[in-house]
Amino acid sequence: MKLVIQRVTNASVTIAGEVAGAIAEGLLLLAGIGPDDSEEDLRWLSRKTVQLRIFSDEAGKMNKSLLDVNGNILLISQFTLHASTKKGNRPSYISAASPEIAIPLYERFIQVLSSDLGKPIQTGIFGADMQVSLLNDGPVTIIIDSKNRE
Repeated sequence: MKLVIQRVTNASVTIAGEVAGAIAEGLLLLAGIGPDDSEEDLRWLSRKTVQLRIFSDEAGKMNKSLLDVNGNILLISQFTLHASTKKGNRPSYISAASPEIAIPLYERFIQVLSSDLGKPIQTGIFGADMQVSLLNDGPVTIIIDSKNRE
């Protein structure tokens, strides 16, 4: 599973003109699910995400986690994170999981993130045409791939 983590002052997702999810301080997560991703991948990514020390402490150092600042999460599914651009100019998405695999993992990821964070998270809708707005804080953007843990 690939995850783009953006520290935000605020973020929201709009679908068909309606706000589907919005957060104040926290993390916007863009999640790309691959065909061989598992429960282990999403559990590892969830723990890593909520414990990642990327929020500033009193001295201005990135020393605090999402848990420390009582931050929020907005999770968006994004199969395009698995794009291959090796051939030609049109990306290929054959490395992304099919909806039959991705939807249950995405829904499970919501549950695991909520549990690890200790409160509900905000989401988009899997497969929907979404408009995501954010104010990236820092900017801080981190990319994590659960298949590259070592």
